[in-house]
Amino acid sequence: MAARSRGPRPLVLSLLLCALNPLLSQGGKLLLVPMDGSHWLSLFGVIQRLHQRGHDVVVVAPEASVYIKEGAFYTLKSYPVPFRREDVEASFTGLGLGVFEKKPFLQRVVATYKRVKKDSALLLSACSHLLYNEELMASLAESGFDAMLTDPFLPCGPIVALRLALPVVFFLNSLPCGLDFQGTRCPSPPSYVPRVLSLNSDHMTFLQRVKNMLILGSEGFLCNVVYSPYASLASEVLQKDVTVQDLMGSASVWLFRSDFVKDYSRPIMPNMVFIGGINCAGKNPLSQEFEAYVNASGEHGIVVFSLGSMVSAIPKEKAMEIADALGKIPQTVLWRYTGTPPPNLAKNTILVKWLPQNDLLGHPKARAFITHSGSHGIYEGICNGVPMVMLPLFGDQMDNAKRMETRGAGLTLNVLEMTSEDLANGLKAVINDKSYKENIMRLSSLHKDRPIEPLDLAVFWVEFVMRHKGAPHLRPAAHDLTWYQYHSVDVIGFLLAIVLGIVFITYKCCAFGCRKCFGKKGRVKKSHKSKTH
Repeated sequence: MAARSRGPRPLVLSLLLCALNPLLSQGGKLLLVPMDGSHWLSLFGVIQRLHQRGHDVVVVAPEASVYIKEGAFYTLKSYPVPFRREDVEASFTGLGLGVFEKKPFLQRVVATYKRVKKDSALLLSACSHLLYNEELMASLAESGFDAMLTDPFLPCGPIVALRLALPVVFFLNSLPCGLDFQGTRCPSPPSYVPRVLSLNSDHMTFLQRVKNMLILGSEGFLCNVVYSPYASLASEVLQKDVTVQDLMGSASVWLFRSDFVKDYSRPIMPNMVFIGGINCAGKNPLSQEFEAYVNASGEHGIVVFSLGSMVSAIPKEKAMEIADALGKIPQTVLWRYTGTPPPNLAKNTILVKWLPQNDLLGHPKARAFITHSGSHGIYEGICNGVPMVMLPLFGDQMDNAKRMETRGAGLTLNVLEMTSEDLANGLKAVINDKSYKENIMRLSSLHKDRPIEPLDLAVFWVEFVMRHKGAPHLRPAAHDLTWYQYHSVDVIGFLLAIVLGIVFITYKCCAFGCRKCFGKKGRVKKSHKSKTH
């Protein structure tokens, strides 16, 4: 019986190898136009896996990039830009330090607007220099790429894809101002789909729904300063009228670095694929240095503290407050910090310039995670089942923190207003209150219960677009409709006109009938009265 049951296995294995052979033997060519910063770091696993599967990946980036450098898994083609790497670093640093500036609300709004306008102009100039670099663009056109992979947060990649007539895959977490909803033509009812930066959950009160609607109405104006110049640049380069929605709607497949364990349930479209937790894929043993720190923590364990790749130093006063709070817990704290060490740093707190965040969170002695609530950190907390104290700084971090807090997986503190006691009490709560650990473990279990790993899913869809030169069968016809056709305004108007016409004709008929019937009787009565007189 046992020998007989093994019989079909070699045949099945052979058939499987035959089916996979074309994928393993025929490598394609992929063009990658990434965004610098943490957006680039999230692509590393995908690039490495595509390289392992025999694909030739070419990365196009400015010479002044901070994080994008030569790599073993791809070919880097850089191009000159009218700014230096130090300018980009200053932009990243300013974004992080600007959060800690205590200014009145209106001054903060004005300062943020000026910073966004300055930084977006810098990045727009890089895109312009790429598109008008005739030598590089000609080289890319002659390279015979099968597809492009890009982050649409700044839509330079989509313009390049349209110019080279390449099918494109978008790789992103989310987009501001609902541009991902517009680009996918996905319905997003404001009654239960919270807008970015609204801090609403999917169960909103009346006033929260009013707030959600107001944000929805103002999104176009708020993002106009960043995105409208790209539409103008695209129109100039492509020699035709191009809108931001045209750029965002050019994707064959959208790879979202999220899922419905972190995000609230909402409608999706066929070309939207969710790969949340893709950054959790690679785990390595701890180095001797960090293994020693963890082992020395004893039964109390460790707390991992990082504010992300863009914020590694904070103002001295706030650093001292945080250091004081960390000294009030028995756990060993590993804090990624490159600034001047606070003078009141406790013995249980170890400052490091870099730490293997995912590997540390995966250690059994990890008790809590202090995070800025970036998507990478949130998912590493979920994957490893570590409750979080969240200090959101900017962007979608506020919404990420709100989602985790509503699920009971952590606590959120305002980094500007919190005191030393607030942070210490928050850490003690998530470490000692078992409900936080139970909730994050439940989320971790849900997140890991899937038929295919996020990295494998992402690679599959990139290869799918490369093989089939796009995915037009997944593209909804909504992209070809005007706004009034999409919302059926013309149909509603037509039906309303018919109803009004029927009502008008019915009214006229009734009025005519009344005049004929009652008007004649009235005249007869009047004539009868006149005869009697």
